[in-house]
Amino acid sequence: MEIYWLLLVAAGVIWLQGALFGRFGKRGLTYERFFSVKACFPGDEVEMVERIANRKLLPVPWVRLESLIHANLRFQGQSGLTISEGEMFQNHRSLFSLMPYTQIVRRHKIAALRRGCYRLNTATLTTGDMLGLNRASVTMTLDAQLLVYPQLLDPQELQLPSHSWQGDATVRRWIVDDPFMISGVREYRYGDPLGGINWKATARTGRLQVHQRDFTAEHRLIICVNVEDHEGMWSQVNDEERFERGLSYAASFAQMAIGRGMETGFATNAYTIDDPKEPVRVEPGSGGPQMEALLQTMARLVVARSIPFDTLLEQEVERAVSNVDYLLVSAYVSEKMEAQIHRLRRNGNAVDFFMLEGKDNGAARREGESA
Repeated sequence: MEIYWLLLVAAGVIWLQGALFGRFGKRGLTYERFFSVKACFPGDEVEMVERIANRKLLPVPWVRLESLIHANLRFQGQSGLTISEGEMFQNHRSLFSLMPYTQIVRRHKIAALRRGCYRLNTATLTTGDMLGLNRASVTMTLDAQLLVYPQLLDPQELQLPSHSWQGDATVRRWIVDDPFMISGVREYRYGDPLGGINWKATARTGRLQVHQRDFTAEHRLIICVNVEDHEGMWSQVNDEERFERGLSYAASFAQMAIGRGMETGFATNAYTIDDPKEPVRVEPGSGGPQMEALLQTMARLVVARSIPFDTLLEQEVERAVSNVDYLLVSAYVSEKMEAQIHRLRRNGNAVDFFMLEGKDNGAARREGESA
């Protein structure tokens, strides 16, 4: 008879702990996931940090966290982690056990393999009782993102047009003088500002002398990358690696141009993960913030076409800009593209090409005529 009472008490305890953990197990649980950096380059190793806390008196016997993470973020070997790999995504599982008012922080080393924008938006949290008989799951919303920039190339691998990629260039036909470009001295004329007097030259010659200002034009550069790998392509890109190489060249050209003090912009007929089906254009700018903006935009690009490349060039023509250097990074040049390039040049712009060959042939540059 005692054995029956023992079994009854055991059953009651099992039911009670199951009901207790089932009702209160998820309460007071908080979970965070973030990367140690906001952005990196292919091949860099970063940390993905998980922080889970139990903010109540009741312990949590076990809690399992599951999420899908892109296969281009490769986890390095670590304990307490289970990963099931697929072609595009890998299933990431972490198992925790939490005492009352306890927080656990885990750091996972991840190698970024490829350019892209990687977001971890959701994770499934599953808790249960001590015997695993009762369990409950909830989907949590996260806000973890890692940008992987295009790979920057060695400057020695880049061949740039020499006619206008030198930053500020002296142009004597312009009528606006640059106060920072001094080419010599001349005699004072009526209307010259007194602040421009060169007192040393005045004392030496005995006649009032002023600084001779030169005239400059600051070149702006817009790098246009064509996602189409052949003429007549629809939305499907067959040679994604060629486009990735084109982005690497574009990012490297931009870094070199901005380093020379040029205002540099970017355009492509691909689209970003945040704005599907819309072509991308970043206005020319200079300095470190502009370079970071260009890299962030390139990281978010999807390898798919929004509009034909000749339409993108036509939109540039319709902006009616002049004195801009266009560098076109493309796998081909069609008759429709040539027509828009001719219009850009008639507007007073320079247009150059950087032709992307197939994977086996590398990249070959062909320089176009300048305005």
